[in-house]
Amino acid sequence: MAPPFYPILFLLGFLLNPPPASCSCTASDRLFIAKAFRYISGFRLPSPNATAAPGGGGGGGGGCSLLLPSKNLTGTISWAYLRNVSALRTIDLSGNALHGSVPGGFWSTPNLLDVNFAANRFGGALRFGHSPTLIRSLNFSGNRFSSAAGLDTMPSLEVLDLSRNSLAVVPLGLAKLRNLKHLDLSRNNMSGVFPDEFPLFVEGFDYLNVSWNKLTGEVQPEVEKKFGVSAFIESGSLKFLPSASTGRRSSSSPTAPQPSHKKKQRRSRARKLGLFVAGIASAIVVVLASVICVACAVIKKRRKIDGNNCEKKETEAPQEVRWVAEAMQSAPVVLFEKPLMELTFADLAKATSGFGKESQLAEGSRRGPAFRAVLPGDMHLVARVEEVAGDAEESSAADYFREIARLRHPNLLPLLGYCIPGKQKIALYEYMERGDLHRWLHELPAGQPNVEDWSGDTWEQPVVEDKRGAEVCAWPTRHRIALGVARGLAFLHQGWVGNARGAAHGHVVLSSNILLGDDLEPRVADYGGGVYRGTAEGDVYDFGVVVMELVTGRDGWSEEAVSWARSLVRDGRAAEALDTRLRLASRKEEKEVVECFRVGYLCTAPNPEKRPTMQQVVGLLKDLRCSVSSGNGATASSIS
Repeated sequence: MAPPFYPILFLLGFLLNPPPASCSCTASDRLFIAKAFRYISGFRLPSPNATAAPGGGGGGGGGCSLLLPSKNLTGTISWAYLRNVSALRTIDLSGNALHGSVPGGFWSTPNLLDVNFAANRFGGALRFGHSPTLIRSLNFSGNRFSSAAGLDTMPSLEVLDLSRNSLAVVPLGLAKLRNLKHLDLSRNNMSGVFPDEFPLFVEGFDYLNVSWNKLTGEVQPEVEKKFGVSAFIESGSLKFLPSASTGRRSSSSPTAPQPSHKKKQRRSRARKLGLFVAGIASAIVVVLASVICVACAVIKKRRKIDGNNCEKKETEAPQEVRWVAEAMQSAPVVLFEKPLMELTFADLAKATSGFGKESQLAEGSRRGPAFRAVLPGDMHLVARVEEVAGDAEESSAADYFREIARLRHPNLLPLLGYCIPGKQKIALYEYMERGDLHRWLHELPAGQPNVEDWSGDTWEQPVVEDKRGAEVCAWPTRHRIALGVARGLAFLHQGWVGNARGAAHGHVVLSSNILLGDDLEPRVADYGGGVYRGTAEGDVYDFGVVVMELVTGRDGWSEEAVSWARSLVRDGRAAEALDTRLRLASRKEEKEVVECFRVGYLCTAPNPEKRPTMQQVVGLLKDLRCSVSSGNGATASSIS
C-alpha cells in the first residue's frame, strides 16, 4: 500500500510544476488559434514547439497539438477559426472557466483525435455533426451539458467521459460505439434504460460508471461482475438479477459500499503507520506551508467553477433560471428570415445553457439580460429577455416584435426573431463578435498584440499583428463609427416605409448599446422602447455625448463632464482634451477631430430647440472629412 502522504506530495508537485502550455502547430495554424482565442481573458499563445513542422500541416507526425490546461482562461471561443486548424490532433483546455456551447461544426476538424474540455463551464446541447470522425478520446467531465447526440458518427471513439454534467437522458448513438473501452456517465441525474442503450458487450470495453443517475432496467450478473458494484452506486431503480451459483437478488441499485470487518482491522495497523507518516507530513507542511495555502485556494476556486457538489446542483437551482423550467418548452421560435426552420423554446434553452450565467453576455442591455445562443446550423444569435414587453399579452408582444423587425438599416441591429414561452418575451438579435463601442474604446489594449512575443526567428512568414490596437488609435475609424451611428439615428427619426411619423431611439444612447461588426461598422441597439419613449432632441444630446467620448477617449460622462467639455470648445481649447492615443497623420486630421468635437458641442446645447437634427448631423460629419481631405489635400480653410 502506498504511504498516505504520496497524494500530498503529488499535489504539491503539480502546483510547483503545473502542466506547461504547449502548441506544436505551424505559423498559419497559429494565426487561426490566435483569432479563435482573441476574446479569451488570460490567453497567451505559447511559443512554437520544436515538433512544429516548418513547412506543412502541423507538428511531428503530420498533426499539431494545443495544450492549455489550468491556465485561468475565461470567455467564449470563436470556434469557426479553431475549426480551420486542419492539422489539429490533440486539444486540452481542461481546468479553465471557458463557457458557451460547442458547435457541431467543430467536430468536422479532419485530423482531430484527442479532446479534453474537462472542468470548464461549457453547456447546452452537445452535437457531433453528421460526418464520421477519427476521434478516439473525449473528456467533457465537470461541465454543464444538457444533452449529447450524434455519437454514432465517432466509430473510433475509445474513451468517453461525460460525468458531472446535467444530461437528462442517455446520449444518443451511444449503443453504436463498437470500439469503446472507457465510459463514465456518473453524476448526471440522467434517465434511460439499462442495458438497451449501452454498448456493454463490445470487446475490450472494461470500464463503466453510471452511478448517481435515474436508470431503469436489469443488470445481468456477468455485467455486475465485469464492472463491479461501484459502477452502479445510486444509479436509479435498476434490478440486479441473481447469479446461477448464489441465487442473490437485489431489487435496487447498491448504495455506497461500507468498510468491511477486515478493513477495520487494517485500519488499526494503519493508525500506527500513520503516526510515523504524520511526522514526515508535518515537516513537509512546515517547509511548504505557503504552497499548501495556494493549493487550498485553487481547490476552493475549482470547486466553485466545476460544480462538483452534485446534490447542491440538483436542489439549489439559481433563482434567475427557474422561469426556464416553468416556461412552455414547446413554444415556437419565430425566425423572420428562416420561416421553415422549426425550433422551440427547448432548443433555445439548450443553446443558451438554460439561460445560465455562463452564457450571459457582459454587454447585456438595460432592457433585459442578454445571452449568447448557438442554434443548429451554427447560427450565432443573442437572446434577450425583454423587460419592456414583459407585461404585454402574447398577441401584443408579437405585434411589437414584428414592428421592431421592420426597422432595417445598415446601422441598426436587426431583430431576427422572437419566442414567447409564457410571461417572458425573448427577442433574437444578430450576434456581434466585436462587442460594444464602450468595450472597444476603453477595455481593449491600444497598439498591443493579442499574443505573446512572436519573434521573427520562430516564423516562416512575417507575423500579422493583431490590428485592434491600431484600429482604436486611428481617427478615420472613429469618424466612421460616429457617422454610422448618426445615420442609424437619422433613419429612426425620419421614419420608414409604413410609418411616416418616425420614432425616437426610446432609450439613452450610450457607447455600451452601440455594437460593432467585424468591419467595425456600428449598429445601434436597444431602439424602440415598447411605446417609443423619449424624444428626437434627447437622442441628439446623447449622440453628442458619444461624440465627445470618441474624440476624448474619456469614460463616464456626467452633466458636469459635459459642461467641462463644452467650456473647452467654447474657449477654443478643444485640442487640450483630445485622446492622446489618437495617431493623427497630419495637422489636417487634428483639425478634423476638433471640428468633430464642435459637432458634439452643438448636439449637447442646453436648449433642445437649438440642437441640430440627426440628418443635419450626418451632413456635418460627412462634410468634415471631405472638406479637409478632398482633392489634392485641400484644407477646410482653402475650400471655404
